[in-house]
Amino acid sequence: MTRPADTADTTGAGRDDDRNNPAGRRRRAVEATALFSTGLLAGAFGYGALNVVQAFNAVPLDVRLTFHTALMRMNGPVMQTTMGLAVVSSAVLALLSRGAARRLAATASTLVATSFLVTRFGNVPINAKIKVWAVSTAPPDHEAILRRWEMFNNVRTGTALVAFVLLLVLVSARRRSRA
Repeated sequence: MTRPADTADTTGAGRDDDRNNPAGRRRRAVEATALFSTGLLAGAFGYGALNVVQAFNAVPLDVRLTFHTALMRMNGPVMQTTMGLAVVSSAVLALLSRGAARRLAATASTLVATSFLVTRFGNVPINAKIKVWAVSTAPPDHEAILRRWEMFNNVRTGTALVAFVLLLVLVSARRRSRA
């Protein structure tokens, strides 16, 4: 049995163009949440990599350490919440989808989880060291440690950006298939 062309599903996400369909509304809400949270995450990490890190490198070490410590104290809860929401909403979107859409959403969720793990086991331990250095003195190898922090930052930024792009592709393909 074939479906009419106007309802053909080329994305594997399933038909949900009926605005009165609760499953379609639920899928669109999850899609919007996943897209928003991954976009926010990629944007925040991208801004940090392109602007904040460059500012860190342009000021004296004591200023960088003080500002870095204050920034991480403020960013911690916000970024963890954003990462959690992005992982969960992308995973739920994968469960609600099938075919290529499921693979895109699952990959996006995995990439955001990678951003979280890199942050938790790469950046956060170095942030703890920086917090100590801000009130004492930095060790002789502090430049290598700060470069390692920047490398972790670039990895988590890249994974967040790719996750966002994958979800953009998924949502764009679904909207085109409904048009």
